[in-house]
Amino acid sequence: MPISQAPYTRKYAHTASRGHESLVTCGYCGRQVPRYKTFIKFRGFRITDPTILQQVDRNDIHMGRQKMYVCPSCARFHKIVQRGKTVQKKHQARR
Repeated sequence: MPISQAPYTRKYAHTASRGHESLVTCGYCGRQVPRYKTFIKFRGFRITDPTILQQVDRNDIHMGRQKMYVCPSCARFHKIVQRGKTVQKKHQARR
């Protein structure tokens, strides 16, 4: 069976020249994970109602964005990423 590849690409690659990787904390479970294994998700406040946006000036609103690192297991659980196609087929055959 071929090795499954994830249907996403990581922007931050772990290479030999980087040496020891820094650990970051998962935003969901609190687990310490190497940074190159994590997925980045932004958490924040957003106004989607168009009538409110017309009434209020954008300069008066502070819409904060917080960068959150997510470990691979939490990313799969919260549907940030999906399993590779061959892994999906393997689990569908069992059902």
